[in-house]
Amino acid sequence: MSTMHHKYTNQLAREKSPYLLQHAHNPVDWHTWNEKALRKAKEEDKPIILSIGYSSCHWCHVMEKESFENEEIGKYMSANFVCIKVDREERPDVDQIYMEAVQSMGIQGGWPLNVFLLPDQKPFYGGTYFPPAQWTKLLDNVRTAYDQQRDKLEESAEQFAHHLSHSELQRFGIIEDEQQMEKQAYRKLLGKVYEKFSANYDKEKGGMKKAPKFPMPSNWLFLLHYHFYTKDQEALKQLQLTLDQMAFGGIYDQVGGGFARYSVDEAWFAPHFEKMLYDNGQLLSLYAETYSFTHKPLYKRIMEETVSFISREMTNKEGGFYSALDADSEGIEGKFYVWTYDEFHQTLEESAEMLADYYQVNREGNWEHTYNILHCSESEDSFAKKYELDRTEFSTILQENKLKLLHKREERTRPGLDDKILCSWNGIMLKGLADAYATLQDTGILELALRNAHFIVDKLMRQQGNRASLYRSYKDGKAYLEGYLDDYAFVVDAFIAMYQISFDEQWLRHAEHLTVFVVDHFYDKEEGFFHYTNEDSQLIARKKEFFDNVIPASNSAMAKNLYRLSLLLDNKEYKEMSERMMNRMLKILATDPAYLSNWACLYMEMMQPSLEVAIIGEESKAYAKALLSHYIPDKLLAGTETISELPLLKDRKAIDGKTTVYVCFDKACKMPVHSKEAALAQIYENKDFLKY
Repeated sequence: MSTMHHKYTNQLAREKSPYLLQHAHNPVDWHTWNEKALRKAKEEDKPIILSIGYSSCHWCHVMEKESFENEEIGKYMSANFVCIKVDREERPDVDQIYMEAVQSMGIQGGWPLNVFLLPDQKPFYGGTYFPPAQWTKLLDNVRTAYDQQRDKLEESAEQFAHHLSHSELQRFGIIEDEQQMEKQAYRKLLGKVYEKFSANYDKEKGGMKKAPKFPMPSNWLFLLHYHFYTKDQEALKQLQLTLDQMAFGGIYDQVGGGFARYSVDEAWFAPHFEKMLYDNGQLLSLYAETYSFTHKPLYKRIMEETVSFISREMTNKEGGFYSALDADSEGIEGKFYVWTYDEFHQTLEESAEMLADYYQVNREGNWEHTYNILHCSESEDSFAKKYELDRTEFSTILQENKLKLLHKREERTRPGLDDKILCSWNGIMLKGLADAYATLQDTGILELALRNAHFIVDKLMRQQGNRASLYRSYKDGKAYLEGYLDDYAFVVDAFIAMYQISFDEQWLRHAEHLTVFVVDHFYDKEEGFFHYTNEDSQLIARKKEFFDNVIPASNSAMAKNLYRLSLLLDNKEYKEMSERMMNRMLKILATDPAYLSNWACLYMEMMQPSLEVAIIGEESKAYAKALLSHYIPDKLLAGTETISELPLLKDRKAIDGKTTVYVCFDKACKMPVHSKEAALAQIYENKDFLKY
């Protein structure tokens, strides 16, 4: 990077992360988290300032502008500390450890995360955003304490390091003597899980009763599966209310498609405008599954518009998906997305009055500084009747005018793009595309998915015999950083889904080879769960992720992968591993289900007879399309036009030259049939299936 026009340039100028590059010309001697920087702290006997953030983090930008661009502050930091800057999306392992440390200090976590460490990496104090005056005073106090009360800091740091080294199983009550998954206990436990969920519903606006509101896709996927197996109508009602209100709200980009990270209010109205790849991938899966069950046109539109947004704004020329779009442009949050009354009317002309009504646009503005956030208060059907139009007419008008708004918006200064490509988030989006294709069967979606799948294999994966490893990140033609557990978990999940929609066995083999590697390098045989980092990690602690949050926990995702691969590959070891993981989570499942919803989905899947459908013959893909579009959660499909050595297909054939379907429950198979309708009839006549 050229330094010609910059007064200061630090070592971050060599990095690829957009977040780190944003700090490359601060008057702070920033280093990345590496051996050289850590050795410097020891050799110079200086405390470490570890500052963690990410490119679309609003308050990270604020603290940079106020403090890290300040020459006086920057010089003090550089002279008295070893300053390390970390992109949490590239190094979630570092973020995970020191976020837990700060929370154990009784401080609310968040980003930017600023932690003070001894030269041996042990933390002794931390916090999040600090205004410049407070930050300056804190720097002076910490340095004074380090020089004059070193023994007290070391004692405190030792206590926090000891806390970090504790087994998560002990801390969270994940018991050693596993309970057994039995039908009677299943019904009782599942009822408790749902009861906990339903107590916190927002029955007016969907989601949960709190602000800010995050989508939390795995929570709502749990409700869909729960309704399917129990026929509980309240669960379905709350699910649809939530999906409807998110689709109507400002959290959804009504012009360009795609969801913002969260809304700051309880009505999904005012978003924090950053758009994250992982949210949109999960929500694509959620809307796809719910659409295949309800066939609600709104959900189809949301899927199509979200895919269009990803293709248009988040895809590089090689087929990889970028990480995020900032909330800010021209230094103002949301400026790219909001509209004044006059600009809206000038853009839409004759349709402006009607669509101003539809999108709640008014002259005074419905948000800040006379700006309007586009959002809806009713469905297209309901609104069309108000203007004496049929739904098709109104939908046509709406789509034509959305294009006008989109083209007008493109004239604005775009928000910053975090153009690094993260393996795990690409896996999440690839799974979303596979689910959308299964539901909509749009070849354009399939092509986008295949390009991304091949990108992951070609650019982020290294084949090593019967195993394969992953890189974490990719930018400017180069992959870098070793993969973490979530990279493997979400890519394996996506490849299993890609096999389901294509019957191309390479995707299943890739999933198998990645799983072999992750079991060898991440699995803790003693505790029965996976570490987040591989065995070569040099950090002060090796953590495990158990709790599902905005993104499901890497352990819950791997447990689901192991279970499904055990069926597709007839691998008893994988089945035992996944069941052991699930058994150990049962005790805490009912106590905090909002953070164990992916585990709850897996629990339901494990407690049903496993449904495996094998399709052999020339029309195997056509038959699969019909079965995929028919909503049955957790079904597993395998197919071939000729012969295959896969366990579900081996020694099976197309009887009498006709495409043949074998419907099996827990490896007990029905009579082979030759039509999609007959196969579905066999699925639904099974008395043990679809029962609570």
